[in-house]
Amino acid sequence: MSGVVDAHVHLWNLATDPQPWIDPQSMAAIDRDFSSGDLEQMLDATGADAAIVVQAWNSVAETGRLLDDPGRRIAGVVGWIDLTADVEAQLDALGAGTRRRLVGLRHLVHVDPDPGWLGRPDVGVALDALATRDLCFDLVLRPWQLPLAATVAAGRPGLRFVLDHLGGIAESTDDADWEAGLRALAAHSHVRAKISGLAGLVGDPVRLRRVVGVALDAFGPDRLMYGSDWPLTRLSTGPVVWRATVDELISDLSEGERRAILSGTATACYGLGT
Repeated sequence: MSGVVDAHVHLWNLATDPQPWIDPQSMAAIDRDFSSGDLEQMLDATGADAAIVVQAWNSVAETGRLLDDPGRRIAGVVGWIDLTADVEAQLDALGAGTRRRLVGLRHLVHVDPDPGWLGRPDVGVALDALATRDLCFDLVLRPWQLPLAATVAAGRPGLRFVLDHLGGIAESTDDADWEAGLRALAAHSHVRAKISGLAGLVGDPVRLRRVVGVALDAFGPDRLMYGSDWPLTRLSTGPVVWRATVDELISDLSEGERRAILSGTATACYGLGT
């Protein structure tokens, strides 16, 4: 796919798909519906052409509705199914074999009650099934979960993993531990990562530059992709400022390297346009 791909956005209708994690007090800016029409306006404002819509809650019904959304600039959907149940049946019910809009799956590992969820044997069987279906698996983690993710990725070289938000580094994160975990995960060539979600996680611009620099060194531009994390980015800088920030952070790269981060990596990883 040519043009800029925003590799991480969310859509929701609170009437059909409630988002219990939204705090009406501290998250008033996103405590409303966000449609594909709203998405088009955001993409126009940020100069992006298409987006990957990522599940916001662990709900197969939400995934079905995202797949049915007629939004013309939705390039793909990273949805959710119960990876501890019959994966093949759930994928067949979603039409995964014929609806190429389903490009990957994600589970909210960072808030799962089981801290070792990602390493469970039944989850491992499910991840193997995703590989046979040519689907990606997005990793949404806390920094302390990066070592487990590296172990899981090491055992599944045939599955494309995508690390969201560079592993969720935040103000309270020990940078040395985060960097060690990130590099351990990046050592596996079938893992990509998103420069996303950081507007609300790393407030210090000097630290942000260092964090992105570590990611560039660990993954390289060909395994990194841009994501706005809209509408959550409305809680911090806003998507337009975040896009400008990313452009500035990668300004020293070559044109080809910038193109990889802004479209090429997402297009290749998620199989967009195939």
